[in-house]
Amino acid sequence: MESFILGTGGMMPLPNRFLTSMLLRRGGELFLFDCGEATQISLRQLNLKWKKISVILISHTHADHITGLPGILMLTAQVERDEPLIIIGPPKVKEYVESSRKVLDMFINYPLEVREIENPGTPGVVFQGDGYCIRSFPLRHSKVCVGYTLEEEDRPGIFYPEKADEAAVPRGPLWGRLQKGETVKLEDGSTVEPAQVMGEARHGRKVSYVTDTAWRDSIPGEVAGSDLLICEAMFAEDLAESAREKKHLTARQAGQLAQKAGDIRRMGLIHYSPRYTNRELKVLRDECREYYPGAFLCRDQMVIQVPYQEESKD
Repeated sequence: MESFILGTGGMMPLPNRFLTSMLLRRGGELFLFDCGEATQISLRQLNLKWKKISVILISHTHADHITGLPGILMLTAQVERDEPLIIIGPPKVKEYVESSRKVLDMFINYPLEVREIENPGTPGVVFQGDGYCIRSFPLRHSKVCVGYTLEEEDRPGIFYPEKADEAAVPRGPLWGRLQKGETVKLEDGSTVEPAQVMGEARHGRKVSYVTDTAWRDSIPGEVAGSDLLICEAMFAEDLAESAREKKHLTARQAGQLAQKAGDIRRMGLIHYSPRYTNRELKVLRDECREYYPGAFLCRDQMVIQVPYQEESKD
C-alpha cells in the first residue's frame, strides 16, 4: 500500500503547495481523498493512472477540498471506462456534482455514482471492498465534515508446510483449505485444525485521514491503531485562538491527538495555513513532536510506503 500526497495546503493553492489531497493505492485500486484545485497537476507529476481511481472520498464541501472535482470528472470522460466512479461525502456533495454537471454541460460517458453519508455525525462503514472497508467518522468544523479510515481485515497466519507434513496432511487441495481457515478430515478419519499448521492471524493495515477539524474527543479512538495517520496541522500554537475560531487543529493538538490514540505507527502533518513558508513549517513539526516525537511534514508529491507490520523495519 502506498500513500501519495497530492497537496498539503489549506485555503488557497500556492505555486509550490497545492491544496490538501491524498491518493491511496492498494493493489490495483486507487482511492482519492479530497479534490481541491491542482489535484490533476499532482496526479500528472506523479504519473499516477487517475483513470483507475475507483472511489473519491470528500471530507466536506469547502472549496479548497472539492473544486478540483469537475475537472477530474470531465477528464475521465476522455478515456474508456466501464467500471463506475464512486463519489462519497457528506450532504451537499451530490448537489455540487449535479449542479456542476448541469452548468458546465459535462459529457459523462461512464457510470457515475454519488453516495451521500446519511448520518455523518455517526461513525460507520461507507464503502466495502475485498478484504477491507472504509469508515467515516465525524469531525468538528464550520461545515459538516468527516474523517476517513481504510482498514484491512486481518490476514491468515503463516502456513508451515513442515507442520502439515508432520500432521500427515497430503500436499494438494487440503493444504489450501487449511490456509483458508477450514478444518480438514484425513482418510483415517482424523481431523486437522488450521491452528495446528499455521501461525496466529496477522493484522491488516489501517490508514487514517483527518483534516479540517477542531479538537473532538472521539477522534483519537477512531484513528487508534493506524499504520499511517495523515492529520491537519493548520496553525502554530501562537495562533491557537484563530484555530479555535475557524475550527482547525493546531500542530500541538495534532500531536496530542496521536499521543492519546496511543498506537499510531507513523504520522504525517498536512493542511498548512498559507501564512507559513516552507521553511517556517518546521515550527509546526516541532510543536507536534512535543507530544508525538515521530511526526513528519508531508510535502507535495511525497510518496509514503505503508507496509505490513512484519515487513516494517521500524
